[in-house]
Amino acid sequence: MTDPIKRNLSESSLLRRIVPGTILLLVFVSCGLFVYYQSYLNNPGPTPLADTKSVIVTIPKGSSVKTIATILDSNNIIRNDLRFLILAKLSGYSTSLQAGEFRLPYGKKPLEILKLLASAKPVSYSITIPEGLTAIQIAKIFAEDDWCEEAKFLQLVHDPEVIKEFGLTGGKTLEGFLFPDTYLFTRDVSGADRVIGILLARFKKVWEEETSGLNPTPDVDKTVILASIVEKETAAPSERPLIAGVFHNRLKRGMRLQSDPTVVYGVENYIGVITKKHLRTPTAYNTYTLPGLPVGPISNPGREAITAVLHPQASSHLYFVSKNDGTHHFSARLSDHNRAVQKYQRK
Repeated sequence: MTDPIKRNLSESSLLRRIVPGTILLLVFVSCGLFVYYQSYLNNPGPTPLADTKSVIVTIPKGSSVKTIATILDSNNIIRNDLRFLILAKLSGYSTSLQAGEFRLPYGKKPLEILKLLASAKPVSYSITIPEGLTAIQIAKIFAEDDWCEEAKFLQLVHDPEVIKEFGLTGGKTLEGFLFPDTYLFTRDVSGADRVIGILLARFKKVWEEETSGLNPTPDVDKTVILASIVEKETAAPSERPLIAGVFHNRLKRGMRLQSDPTVVYGVENYIGVITKKHLRTPTAYNTYTLPGLPVGPISNPGREAITAVLHPQASSHLYFVSKNDGTHHFSARLSDHNRAVQKYQRK
């Protein structure tokens, strides 16, 4: 029969031999794992063969950290590794990584990349809409770079519910209110409804700024209609207030505006030459046959054209004719205007 005292002493001796060894093994393994983990943290991502410093990376919405790691690895930003997932979790960045399109640098450490994805601004693209374009022309610009579908854009421009929703016009189109400017879009901006919303919001802001302090507040429809005509009549900014003044003078006297651009807007399949037939053909926009303003804007005017209509230059002029150099000759009397036409146009 085994002596219990001797058995206990034997087990105690065995434990004294095993425990230190186990602790030593755990320390060794822990140190190895720590070195293994630190080696990943302290080493930058792979260096691309091409002589480039950065790459644009797209992170789809709803991407998991694992998916993001795969995307970054495929773009040579990091090495896809379980340690990246551990790092994201331990650093707290796993819940704050953004979706979008980002320009990320090569040769950065994994933690630096995580910080960038948590705070970087998405890549933005500059889109310039020149003054005086029509809705059709603006739709083409956005469709060319896949911001929206051209047909959908034009559908919304003429959608009564959309017009009513934005409350900008009593007309049948948003033509005139798609504000021309330089916009910075990120790729999360997509779809005709969002694009149009941004353009209309910019118009509202400009309108509020330009009409602040004016009493009574000018009629937005009439102002934009006339501004759209002023925008198309001249490319010389200094002339806009004077041309606006001419149109104001004519409207006060009950004279027709007789603006060539309004004729062009109302003609289908226009090929670049205005004929007498065009001038005499009644349309909803032809100010040679219409008294007063046309039914709606003929272009999307910029801030300067709107300002010109709100603050026209006072003069006695009732007529103007192109001098074929981008500027116009102005006249107060028809006889003087006819001589100017003979001088600048009939030749």
